[in-house]
Amino acid sequence: MLQKILSVAGLCLTLFNAAPAAALTLQEAQGMAVGDADSRIQALNKAIVQADDKTAAFIQALADDAVKTAGDKVFIVLDGKAIDPVSGQAQALPDGAEDVVSNNRMRGELDSAQASLRLFSKNDKLRGEAIASLLKDPDESKLGLLDKALAAEANPDLKARLGLARAAAMLGSADKAKRLEAAKALAESKEPATQLLLNERVKLEEDAEVKAQLQASLAKIKSSLGLGETLGVMFTGVSLGSILLLAALGLAITYGLMGVINMAHGELIMIGAYATYVVQTLFRQYLPGAFDWYLIAAIPVAFTASALVGAAMERSVIRFLYGRPLETLLATWGISLILMQSVRTIFGAQNVGVENPSWMSGNFALLPNLSLPYNRLMIVVFAAMVLVGVALVISKTRLGLFVRGVTQNRPIAACMGVNTARIDTYAFSLGSGIAGLAGCALSQVGNVGPDLGQSYIVDSFMVVVLGGVGQLAGTVYAALGLGVLNKFLEGWQGAVLAKIAVLVFIIIFIQKRPQGIFALKGRSAEA
Repeated sequence: MLQKILSVAGLCLTLFNAAPAAALTLQEAQGMAVGDADSRIQALNKAIVQADDKTAAFIQALADDAVKTAGDKVFIVLDGKAIDPVSGQAQALPDGAEDVVSNNRMRGELDSAQASLRLFSKNDKLRGEAIASLLKDPDESKLGLLDKALAAEANPDLKARLGLARAAAMLGSADKAKRLEAAKALAESKEPATQLLLNERVKLEEDAEVKAQLQASLAKIKSSLGLGETLGVMFTGVSLGSILLLAALGLAITYGLMGVINMAHGELIMIGAYATYVVQTLFRQYLPGAFDWYLIAAIPVAFTASALVGAAMERSVIRFLYGRPLETLLATWGISLILMQSVRTIFGAQNVGVENPSWMSGNFALLPNLSLPYNRLMIVVFAAMVLVGVALVISKTRLGLFVRGVTQNRPIAACMGVNTARIDTYAFSLGSGIAGLAGCALSQVGNVGPDLGQSYIVDSFMVVVLGGVGQLAGTVYAALGLGVLNKFLEGWQGAVLAKIAVLVFIIIFIQKRPQGIFALKGRSAEA
């Protein structure tokens, strides 16, 4: 109610401050307020062609149900005080004044009229939004308004889009020449909305010549939009590949380097996601002003939480099962069930909500039919950063040297003074912590629940095996390749058949090349 009062109050100020030479006349106000829907809509469309501030204010008042009539008089009413919409002067409201009632059709036309009037805003963004609205819902009655806007528009990009909106409005004309002209002009559009409009118009068009031109224009637009669609599929595939990479990187260490079949890896991802949820909750409660930065704090927390759980798993169970893959698989599967039930007990069985920070919300419009979500872009960047970090740890640090030494030849490493049991714990903790980072990232693109990890465990193993056991480079190629391949196949055969096709491809590939994309070189490969 307060919002409505403020809105109408603003209209009143507009009326009082409007220039004396007003385009709005009493006849126009009566035409928009009195009569059946058809006559009111006709009067509305005529009025907006020469609309000034008073016309815009009156249309807003109609939309806000703030207009009354008495005889041949029309009033804008606020808190019982009446204002003449033509002169802007206060008036006495006659007894028995009746409310102007607008049905749904009329309300739609009022909304459309308000959008059309934004064509003359000083703000380029508002004018762009108005043009987009007219492109989605073209109306031949708006041609006069569009011609006026075209004459006044100085921005070349918006002027070109106004020309397309004018052409779209002429598509419904009874004049064949106008429809033909519109069909030719719309061939230059690269907007998905125009493609949809032409698709609908082709079904309705009866004239053979116009229909042929519509089909030719439609083919040209489809060709223009093809690049955006292809790039969109590729980006979606790279985004999915980045998620698979994050999920598989930890497994590339625990399984690829250490040979441990860890069926609880998905639950370590889940723990990282819930750690992010806890940090978000704490920031919302204790640091609401810094909420946008909770994700930065959640990254080390997610890593540490999963790393500690992984260390506990290794020290309590897995250390006794090295070299016994079947027992390790069964034991870690049991641990995964325990972890899922523990999370259900603590947080409940329902999914919990994790919000994107404001700087990860929204998207970047690269092409008219290609928008890149910021959260997906950030995950691609984050995956690359984690990959570089893992590669540096494995290849450049003392821990990485010990891990490589223990995995290649444990007895010799022990003879050189390496504490192999401690290195096993460190390596398993590192792989588990990376799984926690994957959970932190996944919390920004999907639901966080007890079953989160189950969606990624099989895909993670497929990535590691396809890439080559113990090969980080192979993990990268496999993750990105499977992501892009899966998305292209989805567009061709659907999600279910795409999954089946990818699985069949992996089976055939492993049959032909059991060592994966990159084979492990050295004595260990021959052992």
